Amino acid sequence: MPLLFSYGTLQQQEVQLSLFGRLLQGHSDELVGFEQTKVRIQNRLDTSGRTHNVNVVLNGKNDSRVSGTVFQITEIELAAADQYEQVDAYQRVSTMLASGKQAWLYVYDGSATEAS
Repeated sequence: MPLLFSYGTLQQQEVQLSLFGRLLQGHSDELVGFEQTKVRIQNRLDTSGRTHNVNVVLNGKNDSRVSGTVFQITEIELAAADQYEQVDAYQRVSTMLASGKQAWLYVYDGSATEAS
């Protein structure tokens, strides 16, 4: 079963219930060599009133960390997450977490305007 690292909305219970029909069980972990930034929400309706999503970018610095949660999900759930995340110009990439686990991660693909 695939591992998925989330630093944003996929950690929210209402998003998990909507996408997967269940609450995910996860563990805290960290991205190494990444930093947080923000991306303007362009395509997905966001009922929270937010204008930007949290994003991460690779900076290659070993002391840069982004905290989040790693979840074990099914292939069908991964496909659902792809549909959800790719609406706002995110792409799925594989990365090594601080724990040594290899996990999928969604990062902004650069196709919309970034804002800090």
